[in-house]
Amino acid sequence: MAYFHNHLVAADWGKPDILSRFARNLSPARRAGEAALRKRAIARASPARLARMLRHQFRSGVLYLNTGHSNLTRRVFGAFKSLEDAQSVVLIHDMIPLDWPDHQRDGTVAQFEGRMRVVSELADALICNSQQTLEDAARHMAGFGRVPKSIVAHLGVETPLVENAVLPDVPEPYVITIGTIEPRKNHVFLLDLWEDWASDADSPPPTLVICGNRGWKNEDVFARLDAAKTNGAQIIELNGLGDAQMMGLLRGAKAALFPSLAEGFGLPQAEALSLGVPIICADLAIYREVLGQFPVYAAQSNPYVWRTEIEKVLQKDSVVLGRVGNEQARYTPPQWDAHFNLVLKHFG
Repeated sequence: MAYFHNHLVAADWGKPDILSRFARNLSPARRAGEAALRKRAIARASPARLARMLRHQFRSGVLYLNTGHSNLTRRVFGAFKSLEDAQSVVLIHDMIPLDWPDHQRDGTVAQFEGRMRVVSELADALICNSQQTLEDAARHMAGFGRVPKSIVAHLGVETPLVENAVLPDVPEPYVITIGTIEPRKNHVFLLDLWEDWASDADSPPPTLVICGNRGWKNEDVFARLDAAKTNGAQIIELNGLGDAQMMGLLRGAKAALFPSLAEGFGLPQAEALSLGVPIICADLAIYREVLGQFPVYAAQSNPYVWRTEIEKVLQKDSVVLGRVGNEQARYTPPQWDAHFNLVLKHFG
């Protein structure tokens, strides 16, 4: 566990091996991570030979920790249950596909539900990344027939390291939103707000920077973003940015905006506050749990409030808003040490 913790904190998994370099559909970080895991692996096997491999390598007392919502199959759980005194523990990130099925990619809802039904039936315990996730998981799994014992362990959020990266040329002042451009993130709300605001010649809006790759079921938003590139709107869409570029842009923003309809945890939001960037976000229970009273909460049904709050951050000095430099107003994000200490206390 310490090995993975150290690599996670350092965000450095080393260089991908030959096998990873052939997996071109995976991100560079994932290729490097999988290569590092292979180097540390005691043994490897195909799914069909997993149970045999485990019985050969282990006798008892094995902990199977699944952290990625993948390989949640009867075969995998059955392989571990063939060992004496083995535990199967699953980290649940969110239950959004079941609560917002209309906003998911085709075919993914049934697949996700199938996995969660297997978890409900066969997992020994759950680690939930928030109290909100625990409540959502318990609600759905009660309907499936069984709720495994569960703990809440907030994910750690490291203060982003902003390296010297070449940043895109963005007109100032600007505000930013970060996330895949898909319906749940509610970019349409911001586009509507900027379209209405642009009609005010006496008080034009700041530049809206939308950082994120295009997702699914959002053709109308994609069309409006394409139109914004040619009609001179104060909207800039940036895709495929590296972490350093993303964090550099975030640090320079007057505010970060998050009108999401649902979230599993809120990592970009916590990163923004860690950098001292004020955020304005939807009033979601998960935000209040992880971010506390640091954000400005605003209903998506009231664009006037969002505009008013944005105008406030444009007018105020950054120190007054609790940005970096004002220690009394600094946000302290959840820490990885606390996460792993809690997990190890229960399952180590």
